[in-house]
Amino acid sequence: MAASSNVLNEKKKYHRNAYEFLFEALRYTQETLDRGVVVEGVNEDSAHISGKELLEGVRLLAIEKFGLLTQTVFRYWGVDSTEDFGRIVFDLIERGEMRKTERDQLCDFVDIYDFQKAFDEDYEIDIREAFKIR
Repeated sequence: MAASSNVLNEKKKYHRNAYEFLFEALRYTQETLDRGVVVEGVNEDSAHISGKELLEGVRLLAIEKFGLLTQTVFRYWGVDSTEDFGRIVFDLIERGEMRKTERDQLCDFVDIYDFQKAFDEDYEIDIREAFKIR
């Protein structure tokens, strides 16, 4: 029993670019949802980004930046699921680089979407400009 609990408690290592991308996705999501940076004394709930909202920002930004290579990039970073982004978030919270509300939990990031479906099967290439009559 002790050996399996040690495996569960081990922290997975992620490439530093995964952390940088997550911060970029947070800014992207804040801009998309028109929620600015939190200022002391301002209601933090109004600027809060939920796990699900952040993961949608991750999805959209990844498609914009990496296209069909998204899963390859994420795998290189050690990110295999939405839960991995949650683990990165909570690692950043633990380090004091991000804040959370009492409602935020790791389970907010579990099984939000499947990478294969989100980044490959549902990927659409916009060809309107290529066939536009000038």
